[in-house]
Amino acid sequence: MTETMRAVRQHSYGAPEVLRLEENVPRPEPLWTEVLVRVHAAGVNPVDCKTRDGGGISPSQGPLPITIGWDVSGTVVEIGGGVTRFAVGDEVYGMINFPRIGGGYAEYVTVDSRQLAPKPESLTHVEAAGVPLVSLTAWQSLVSVGKTGPGTRVLVHGAAGGLGHLAVQIARARGAYVCGTASTDQVELVRSLGADEVFDYTKVRFEEHAHDIDVVVDTVAGENGLRSLKTMRTGGVLVSLPVPPDEATAAEAARLGLRAVSLTVEGDRKDLEDITALINAGALKPIIGNVLPLERADKAHELIETGQAKGKVVLQVI
Repeated sequence: MTETMRAVRQHSYGAPEVLRLEENVPRPEPLWTEVLVRVHAAGVNPVDCKTRDGGGISPSQGPLPITIGWDVSGTVVEIGGGVTRFAVGDEVYGMINFPRIGGGYAEYVTVDSRQLAPKPESLTHVEAAGVPLVSLTAWQSLVSVGKTGPGTRVLVHGAAGGLGHLAVQIARARGAYVCGTASTDQVELVRSLGADEVFDYTKVRFEEHAHDIDVVVDTVAGENGLRSLKTMRTGGVLVSLPVPPDEATAAEAARLGLRAVSLTVEGDRKDLEDITALINAGALKPIIGNVLPLERADKAHELIETGQAKGKVVLQVI
């Protein structure tokens, strides 16, 4: 007899209310190289909201009904053939199955073992679930693309946001000089994360203050990209994360001897292990703003889409 679980599923694309908690959903079985994870908590990200609504990565999700969610933290309860990295009882976390069907908003999920890392010892499952997608995006923007290290000057837009607050900490840990933009009520928070300079975008134009920037991590987009080019020195790179840089920004970057690129995050195990090392060393700490039960996935999406979320939003499963 097939074992079952609770899972949030959607039978159509649309507003948050399409997310419904269902009982007696068939529990998945791990295939070769996979593990079955008992999910303790699942992170919620803007891409979840876009996909739920029919945008984002919805084309890769297959037929409805589906269960979304790509950030999880939990315990390995079963291993498939060929798995050597984990054993039953291990606590793990990671960005799973991205960009295919995630399945994270559920009590159990199957994952290729190489998409997971041991959960940071210093974090709870709720905290850990808020880390993978945003930290991997920040790491790959700063390190893989930007080659951030000692002597690098970094500018992070939206520095108090779910991704931005981790980008500030990662850049700082890599030895960079870090600038960030934030609203008035978030300036002190960004300073506390290690930013050397914080520009209140409601009061000043950042391009009149930031200078000699090597790497821009832009989580805001719009006119920010073109304005950011004025702060950069030759050879620098602008990483535009919400959307690819527009034609005008790309053309101006090329004229100035700069690069303007986009990035699609990859579930790289080595990067996640490097991030874990920073967390365990006390150099990186996620800010969890809202924790909701699994059955309130709809409310979690509303918080993100209405801009009410402060820090990361996480669903607590057990």
